[in-house]
Amino acid sequence: HHSAVLTFSVSPLLVATSCATIAIESRSRTFSSKMSSKELNSDVDQLSNQVEKLELKGQASGDDIKLPLDEIPEEIQKVGDWIKTSKRIMILTGAGVSVSAGIPDFRTPGTGLYDNLQKYNLPYAEAIFDVDFYRDTPQPFLSLSKELWPGLKYSPTLTHSFVALLAKHDKLLRNYSQNIDGLEFLAEIPKEQLLECHGHFRTAACIDCRKPFDGEKCKQTILETDEIPTCPKCGGYVKPDIVFFGESLPNRFHTLLRKDVVKADLLLVMGTSLMVAPVSMIPEFVHDKCKRVLMNREPVGDFDDTTDRDIILLGDCDETAKQLSKYLGWEEELYEQNKNTKVVAKESTEE
Repeated sequence: HHSAVLTFSVSPLLVATSCATIAIESRSRTFSSKMSSKELNSDVDQLSNQVEKLELKGQASGDDIKLPLDEIPEEIQKVGDWIKTSKRIMILTGAGVSVSAGIPDFRTPGTGLYDNLQKYNLPYAEAIFDVDFYRDTPQPFLSLSKELWPGLKYSPTLTHSFVALLAKHDKLLRNYSQNIDGLEFLAEIPKEQLLECHGHFRTAACIDCRKPFDGEKCKQTILETDEIPTCPKCGGYVKPDIVFFGESLPNRFHTLLRKDVVKADLLLVMGTSLMVAPVSMIPEFVHDKCKRVLMNREPVGDFDDTTDRDIILLGDCDETAKQLSKYLGWEEELYEQNKNTKVVAKESTEE
């Protein structure tokens, strides 16, 4: 039923590497003429073995010492081996990959975005992404936009940087992101290999006549004034091109997904509850020979690690990205990439 699902509309769901201090003790030893060459060779071999285990590293953020490869969990190594042999990796990212950037996910009780929207007096949390509600009451979404607008204070995470490295190493087929925070774009994932399924803030349009509106002008109006961006043609309200409830996903999503699910040789699913169709169904769309990896805090979807096809890595996405980078020999590159894409927050003049 692939073609049927691909026409749905959807909502916009939205190292601290441990430092091992390795001290090599040097003990002075008096070599007497009685010491056999066999004993001496044994000592030399032992020292050589110790030295071979030490991998020194100059990390972008300091002179940390790299942990030995044999401390990386077996499952991570297996995924690393899959990455080494893959040439068309498809990635599906959700709000979980942005939590360490300081952006709340949507659905976590207590800390999720939906639980923290009460201040806007919404009839229900999802109303903030409802076109009819925006037409009547645009202020809540405009206020949220000031908080979330990409490039102001939130920076790409190590997970975003890891995806960017997959592109640099010619392994990334496409990153399908469910997020509207723009961090994939800021992480320098190439535009042609990035598909922001639920839209982004860089362009805008009128909600009534759909006439495109200058993205920079929309940004300036929302961030620097209390006015509502308005269409010069019909007078309707303008909003950034974020996919609201009831709106269709970008045409590019449907066009590319049909091709990508056939081409992909590895699927990495990161930081998502897989609750919003059709993006949530991507793991079921990829062909049977495509390996699948879930990197998430909890099990979701139809992943089954009792099969040879699936691996489930439960835990923090950034930690997993660091371990994979270490195994692939990309650790320094990961930190450098992340450092180069840090957003320097503008100093606020207001309290």
